[in-house]
Amino acid sequence: MRLRQITMLLALCAALAGCGNKGPLVLPDKAPQTQPSQPATTPAQPQDSGKQ
Repeated sequence: MRLRQITMLLALCAALAGCGNKGPLVLPDKAPQTQPSQPATTPAQPQDSGKQ
């Protein structure tokens, strides 16, 4: 009797594991499309403290 319960539990788990997305598998695009970003502003020039 115990073996039958374990078998039924495993069958139920296997059936539930099969649930999910329906239809064909969809692979992601080869390269994600990104919008060109704006170039960063040029960094400020280091200020000379007057020491030479």
